[in-house]
Amino acid sequence: MEALLWTTAIVVAIALGMGYPGWRLKRALAQPFPPAWLAILERNIPIYHRMQPELQAQLQRLVQQFLFQKKFVGCEGLAMDDEIRVTIAGQACLLLLNRFTRVYRKLHTILVYPSAFLVPRNHADEAGIVHPARQELLGESWVDGRVVLSWDHVQRGAGDWTDGQNVVLHEFAHQLDSESGSNNGAPFLGHPGSYRNWSEVLSRDFNNLRHEAMFHRQSVLDHYGAVSPAEFFAVATETFFEKPWQMAERHAELYEQFQQYYRVDPRAWLEPPAPGPEPGPEPGPEPGAEPRFDDPEPPASYGTVYGQWR
Repeated sequence: MEALLWTTAIVVAIALGMGYPGWRLKRALAQPFPPAWLAILERNIPIYHRMQPELQAQLQRLVQQFLFQKKFVGCEGLAMDDEIRVTIAGQACLLLLNRFTRVYRKLHTILVYPSAFLVPRNHADEAGIVHPARQELLGESWVDGRVVLSWDHVQRGAGDWTDGQNVVLHEFAHQLDSESGSNNGAPFLGHPGSYRNWSEVLSRDFNNLRHEAMFHRQSVLDHYGAVSPAEFFAVATETFFEKPWQMAERHAELYEQFQQYYRVDPRAWLEPPAPGPEPGPEPGPEPGAEPRFDDPEPPASYGTVYGQWR
């Protein structure tokens, strides 16, 4: 009888332990969204006022959950406040609208520096000798559940929502990418059949961007996306949310893939850009210009597949 009582007590304790976090989250989400937080969203997410009321409500709920579950750490003397936390949470949660989500389930900590920060990196010289070095970064996403951001550059991203440059969108796209098991430019798409179109479109546009970057040609997508499939996905995410009209015009199939993945159409939140002069013929490389990549010729195979883009 005593053994049965102990077993029952243990089962009840385990059940309470498993249910307690969910109960605390429900309690937090039941609280009204603070007016001060709403003012921060309106101030630092310029598209917020153009969003439909149901999407605004979704974003508020996602922000509440994000701030309840994630830890913010100020670095190099930066004091954390609601302005920093709500701004980062609001921009990060734009990527989660209209879908069932556990709100970056692997993420637990956001480290925020006042400005660009230095990280140790090893550099190999021409002889193959590795030297320790330090690299300046604006943001970084780690697979161990941490994101590092420069607050100065978070503010710059909030100040101009049409330049295609947003460090929060970029680094949190990496977090979504890693949820499929690796950072390879193919996030979890929900169905194996979805990867075929994803592979065809993103592989083609990635190689096209490599060609444009190699010869320093202008592109809607930032040339940094030509570094790797993972960076292409993050850069394309920034472009999708900040330059949707240009992306839809120049990269229609890519825009369609991202619209299906993110389940929103940011064109509804931004005015079309003013018409400019008719584009002339694509310029070739300037005399003496060196390709940005090691390849002496453009990529031989357009549509190359890699990672989960198969």
